[in-house]
Amino acid sequence: MKKLKYKFITSALLAIALFSSAAFSQAARWSEQKANDWYAQQPWLVGSNYVPKSAINELEMWQESTFDPAQIDKELGWAEAMGMNTMRVFLHDLLWQQDAPGFRKRIDQFLTIASRHHIRPLFVLFDSCWDPMPKLGPQHAPIPGVHNSGWVQSPGAKALDDPSQYPRLKDYVQGVVGTFAKDDRILGWDVWNEPGSYGGGNYAKSESKYANKMARVTTLLPQAFEWARQANPSQPLTSGVWEIDTSKDESAVEGIQRIQLRESDIITFHNYSWPEDFKAEVAWLRRFHRPVICTEYMARSVGSTFDTILLIAKQERVGAINWGFVAGKTQTYYPWESWEHPYVKNPPPVWFHEVLRSDGKPYRQAEVDLIRQLTGKP
Repeated sequence: MKKLKYKFITSALLAIALFSSAAFSQAARWSEQKANDWYAQQPWLVGSNYVPKSAINELEMWQESTFDPAQIDKELGWAEAMGMNTMRVFLHDLLWQQDAPGFRKRIDQFLTIASRHHIRPLFVLFDSCWDPMPKLGPQHAPIPGVHNSGWVQSPGAKALDDPSQYPRLKDYVQGVVGTFAKDDRILGWDVWNEPGSYGGGNYAKSESKYANKMARVTTLLPQAFEWARQANPSQPLTSGVWEIDTSKDESAVEGIQRIQLRESDIITFHNYSWPEDFKAEVAWLRRFHRPVICTEYMARSVGSTFDTILLIAKQERVGAINWGFVAGKTQTYYPWESWEHPYVKNPPPVWFHEVLRSDGKPYRQAEVDLIRQLTGKP
């Protein structure tokens, strides 16, 4: 994924843009006081980005024919046993278009299972990563030896490129958020995962057939926040910034990341780097005087590990949601570079993501012991 480019603009002008929620939203962003009061009532948040091992992507997780509550129940039981209390879970606009009543029912069923295990999910509404051509129905098998070979974007490139479909996207956001707006089984709403991202897989050619993705997302992202706010949820809204340049003043942030920071009730971020970089980013994000939660981290071979990051997150009382829970069809235990060099003969020397093997046994027992220790789980 390419870093967003920054240029300096005056602090005074950006302060107006960053902190005026009225610029794009009819409903108000939460005040700093409300956001911090909400966070004070939460336990220290620890969990994973979750998809059951039987699903290659969010479509396969949620479609009626492949929705697997028994598997979900088993896996969330494993999470509860190590002290996890949240999961970040991706939804998809096509699921609402396909079968809105059924999708609502399955979300409610998932929440019932999660609540039984004392887990409150952070639901993701849109996502700019991986395959830009999502299709309903049976999903293809994983590509051998390749990381996340079947994950799909929401909305797909065709829908993003077609403003006539935006009313459908609005209906999806307001339908889902509106249905569960007062449901205390839900932690919050992650409006858009890495909005405008170019990266992941070999999809650049297929995306290039459509209009400028960054421009489309820049227009649609604040609308998505507005749609969600109009549903008046009791849970906070957010969208996680990634690859923030902490060497620059916050007044130098522009583009999509400016929108994310301006519109989010609570601040979320992604960091797959070394612990010193993680700690520096937390300090930088504190400047916005809102709760801070890391919604993606932990990639062992590039320096982001439970042994270091989770200790910092505990000290800073920063929520920590790692990528990958149980090894399955997403194959995110393979590294990103497996798209260029698939691990078809031998496994990687160290797993990239994932906490558990497919049978529920820890990849590294010491990691699970640490999670239990830090969450106070016997």
